[in-house]
Amino acid sequence: MARKKSAIDRFDEFSEGTVVGLSIKTLIAAGMTVATMVSMYMTLQADIKIAMEEPKPPVTKTEYELQKEMMDNAIIETKEDISEIKKSIEKMEDRLFNQSRAR
Repeated sequence: MARKKSAIDRFDEFSEGTVVGLSIKTLIAAGMTVATMVSMYMTLQADIKIAMEEPKPPVTKTEYELQKEMMDNAIIETKEDISEIKKSIEKMEDRLFNQSRAR
């Protein structure tokens, strides 16, 4: 009984004289596969390069903090202005009330 050879034993049988039958169809398929993989790799590298350059944040962290501080200051100033306007209106109402009582 002949013993079946393992894949490793069969690999030892390959030498310079071994003929491997490859059809043109198989060679073209292998070439197309390699070309597709190379194309995908190059496209991916180009996309990575663009992605690293393109999405620049519209506002840096420092700019955001400065804008936030400016907005907070504007709100505080607006509150102060509103309180001054209220005081002025109260004074005008008092004057109008006093003038209407004097008549």
